[in-house]
Amino acid sequence: MRLNLTPSAVSELRRILEASPGACGFRLAVEAGGCAGLTYKMELLTDPVEGLERLEVEGIPFYIAASHQVLLEGLEIDYPTGLAARGFVFNNPQARSTCGCGISFAV
Repeated sequence: MRLNLTPSAVSELRRILEASPGACGFRLAVEAGGCAGLTYKMELLTDPVEGLERLEVEGIPFYIAASHQVLLEGLEIDYPTGLAARGFVFNNPQARSTCGCGISFAV
């Protein structure tokens, strides 16, 4: 599986890991919800979850269910900075459509 991180996302993800003793990486998932049908979920893990596959990108560990990988293939995670920044942004080439706020998508 291919996952892309912008330099600003790498920097913020590393900052979060360094500030979280005992963290082992991030769980990345897709859940039903949002106005377009699917939403992204990214959470900090303190223990690897059984059944999730480990993927390391730029030295940052991600844990992803095999069933979610097809929906996340080629995903780019960004962390824009500036006055209008709102946190992590997910740019998904698999998305057929997204909602106006960019939080949810459909395939």
